[in-house]
Amino acid sequence: MPDNHYRDKIDTAVVLAAGMGHRLQPLTSSMPKCLTEVDEKPILDYLIRCLQQHNFKRLIMVVGYLEQSIRNLIDQVAEDIVVEYIVNPIYSTTNNIYSLWLAREKIQGPFLLIESDLIFDPNLLEQMLVPDRIAVSQVLPWMNGTTVSIDEILPNNVTAFHAKGHLNSNETQYKTVNICSFSMASWQKISQRLDEHILMGKVNDYYESVFADLTAEGALALQPVLFDSDRWYEIDTLTDLNQCELMFHQIRNTNQVLNTTEYQ
Repeated sequence: MPDNHYRDKIDTAVVLAAGMGHRLQPLTSSMPKCLTEVDEKPILDYLIRCLQQHNFKRLIMVVGYLEQSIRNLIDQVAEDIVVEYIVNPIYSTTNNIYSLWLAREKIQGPFLLIESDLIFDPNLLEQMLVPDRIAVSQVLPWMNGTTVSIDEILPNNVTAFHAKGHLNSNETQYKTVNICSFSMASWQKISQRLDEHILMGKVNDYYESVFADLTAEGALALQPVLFDSDRWYEIDTLTDLNQCELMFHQIRNTNQVLNTTEYQ
């Protein structure tokens, strides 16, 4: 059955936005990373409007650094989306694994997990609205961070996660886009493993380490969804920001899908 015929599409998003965004200083000295402007609009503005386009009903925001600025923007743009906030009080000394762990009590059904420093074509999200999928992209030179391997014979599942710098020339790897969807069955396994990590004091890990372990054990099966590498960008540095601006301009000039008019 085609994806657009699913009656029970995911309508809850968990967005992690607690971090300080050190690599984007001096911009993030006075505002959260997710409020950095691309083409004169904050990253988070694009994300909220994307969720609205796909009829999301509920948004769980994990905030920390300069959280009131995030609340102020969401008050302006959220409209009918019900927003619930979770505050990470130790955002300066923890990583995203801790922020996701904090969200566990608010998660009541299938959900979309997304980082707040992403710009992407809203139409790419359509195939992510059913559980147990992970957005991936062909690896380009500007990309860094976690990659995954995919079953080459029957390419329906991710077979392994690889930490930054662990590229294997003998196999094709794909960059994770930091967008995943989960069923409650998968989340229960993830949540239990998160508890174990936090109990051991591993608050500076990335949540991908949990996904990696569960995938290696055969306990987590995620189907990859390919994002066109020219239709998304992860903004970590000032160079990323400049390149993302160029991407916007190139797409606008060639009349492709991603255009700021979609968000107005």
